[in-house]
Amino acid sequence: MDAIAAHKLNSEEIFALLKQFITEVIGEEFVEDMDISKESSFTRDLEMDSIEIVSFSEKVKSHFGEHVDFTGWLSGMDLDQLINLSLGDIIKYIEQCQ
Repeated sequence: MDAIAAHKLNSEEIFALLKQFITEVIGEEFVEDMDISKESSFTRDLEMDSIEIVSFSEKVKSHFGEHVDFTGWLSGMDLDQLINLSLGDIIKYIEQCQ
């Protein structure tokens, strides 16, 4: 097993990685005007549309691989849960999957 796969990321490392993915998806010019925190929601605070959320989820899937079934996790949520989903929720989910 290589050292990278064995390293579990802490919540701050996951948060930094998710912020990077958000920046790549919606663009640096939009992110620089935002105060992104663990409480930020995708729809209300980050104003991401469904295409951007799908692109974000693909980045999560690509980075974490089969250890994190992000798409499956999202598919089990109802509309209200998806609308209120925060970065903190995703960080907790990723921490549990590592």
